[in-house]
Amino acid sequence: MEQKNYHSSISVEIPVAEAYKGTCKVAAWWTENLEGASEQPGDRFTVTFGDTFVTMKIVEAIPGKKIVWEVADCYLHWLQDKQEWTGMKIEWEFQSFGDSTTIGMTHVGLVPEVECYESCEKGWNFYVKESLFKLLSEGKGVPELSKAIN
Repeated sequence: MEQKNYHSSISVEIPVAEAYKGTCKVAAWWTENLEGASEQPGDRFTVTFGDTFVTMKIVEAIPGKKIVWEVADCYLHWLQDKQEWTGMKIEWEFQSFGDSTTIGMTHVGLVPEVECYESCEKGWNFYVKESLFKLLSEGKGVPELSKAIN
């Protein structure tokens, strides 16, 4: 049986260059709890959700076409295998159709057979289909808010 990686896509009525730039603004749609840079090949960034963290390395970035993140390290506190994402890749592909853009996101390795699949699928569905979509189409995403007290 072939394993099916998680995949999601959205279409937005903006040029591909704007969609690409917005996707790179991870703190504006995924979580405000971000350290590092998330735009160029070689950049590393860490996102934190309470006890959970994921550190990504950008291994490929072709503006307006593709971004590939590789999970360099993680701690997924609610899973038995707390390192389950380590080594997985998240691939973003952009297709331009005039003034509109389709963005496809595939989490390579996130398949129904892994422990995280169900909860991670729900999370990605929200962050890609709702938060990233709102950022790109309305100018404001719905990221996980910082829990820090100022």
